[in-house]
Amino acid sequence: MITVWGRATSGNVQIVMWALAELGLKPVRHDVGGAFGGNRTPEYLAMNPNGLVPVLRDGDGPFLWESAAILRYLGATYGGEQFWPSSPAKRAPVDMWAEWIKTSFGPVLATGLFWPIVAAPPAKRDHASIAAAAEKLKPLAAMLDARLADGPYLGGDEICFADIVVGAPLYRYFTLEFDRTDTPHLRAYYDRLQQRPAYAEHVMVSYESQRAK
Repeated sequence: MITVWGRATSGNVQIVMWALAELGLKPVRHDVGGAFGGNRTPEYLAMNPNGLVPVLRDGDGPFLWESAAILRYLGATYGGEQFWPSSPAKRAPVDMWAEWIKTSFGPVLATGLFWPIVAAPPAKRDHASIAAAAEKLKPLAAMLDARLADGPYLGGDEICFADIVVGAPLYRYFTLEFDRTDTPHLRAYYDRLQQRPAYAEHVMVSYESQRAK
């Protein structure tokens, strides 16, 4: 049995849950973190000393944390050749984009746009800072748009592990209210992802509960 600890509204938990669903695995998930709390208890810190979500345990194996590391474990353990290419030469070019989204695109979206928009009511938002972050994100979105002109998914005609990391933040990217650049290939990619039942269930999760009142 696979067990996951983490709230459904966490973007990092969504990566893990989406991957599990694409791989046909059915975990037991416990709500932890955010409004649920429970992530600073001695028991939880024994699983993940960072006190963050998610944590995954596969049977009686070790407790795993860091969503990208968990994804790679799942891909290597349960994924076929398309999801997790066995050749490093084939896997690395898509893995680059999985790393890039977390180090370049993702931080601007999360710290520059998502939390400044969601965590503050409109009258208290730093609109200049949000506009600056939106401008900073435009060339990054254009980079991803150019990459996605090569095919429907990062790994070809079907989804692979890197699409999980890259696709997860796009729900917030396309549903937040800010000025986006025109990215037709990225938009078409997002539209394809929305048609996937696992994406709809585990990534298209409302963040209204996280909005400032």
